[in-house]
This record gives sequence, C-alpha cells and structure tokens, in this order.
Amino acid sequence: MKAAIICGLVLAVAGFVINLVACIINGVKSAADPVYPILQYTLMFFVTIALFFILLSVLINSAYVIDGKYFKTKFGFVTSKYDIEQIETVTLDRKSNKLAVYFSNDTFIVVVVKQDWYGDFVEALLAANPKIEYSIISLDKPEDGDKK
Repeated sequence: MKAAIICGLVLAVAGFVINLVACIINGVKSAADPVYPILQYTLMFFVTIALFFILLSVLINSAYVIDGKYFKTKFGFVTSKYDIEQIETVTLDRKSNKLAVYFSNDTFIVVVVKQDWYGDFVEALLAANPKIEYSIISLDKPEDGDKK
C-alpha cells in the first residue's frame, strides 16, 4: 500500500512539473481564446496539488486509535469514531486473515493491520471494554456445505 501511495505522490509531482513546463512553453498567447488554457492550467495545478496532499496525508496520518471510550480510524483527512461500548464482537478469520469488528447496530468494519499486531489490537479493545466477545475462525473448521 505504501508503494502505491508513493507511486501516486511521484505521479502527482510529475503531473505538476509537466503542466508547469507546458504552461511556460505554450503559455496562453497561442490560443485564440485565452480563457480555456488558463482554466486548463489552473485545473491541472489544482488537481495535482490536491492529489499530492491527500496522498501525503494518507501516508502520514493513517492509524487506528483506541482511547478508552472511542475506537477511531484515521485515513488521512478522513476520521471515523466508534463508541467502544457499541462493539459486540471481534472476529479473526484465519482463512482470509481478516480481523472484523462487529457493532450492535449490525454493522462491521475490517481492521487492516499487520498480522503481528492483531493480538495487541484485540487486547487494547478488550482492556477498554471487557464485554467484547473475541472469536477465532480456524482454518480446520469445515464449511456448512462440506461433509466429512
């Protein structure tokens, strides 16, 4: 994921530089109506700068935070806050290596962290709310349609 974000940052910088060079070389004098090149260059500068800062914020400010009362997810500028008291179940699915957090309002989120951090994450949630049920779906558990 970091590689994709860094690639996006490089592309944003490259787009900005290409647009700047085109703006300097072509300018607005060659156009019959200077409004269109001005709009084009302005839009391209805005898009590349916005993309750069959005990707940079995702790279720098992405985290899961458990502060005792709330479980917060931060992905760049986007922050979501969940009441820990509303968490009913945390499930680790060994088949897909996904850690899911289920809430009392029949919604859930999938927590994406390194597998090594699953235990620490669950311990922090259980420390904040010991009523949370933690379960592990094993690799050996047969599917409902499987017969042995």
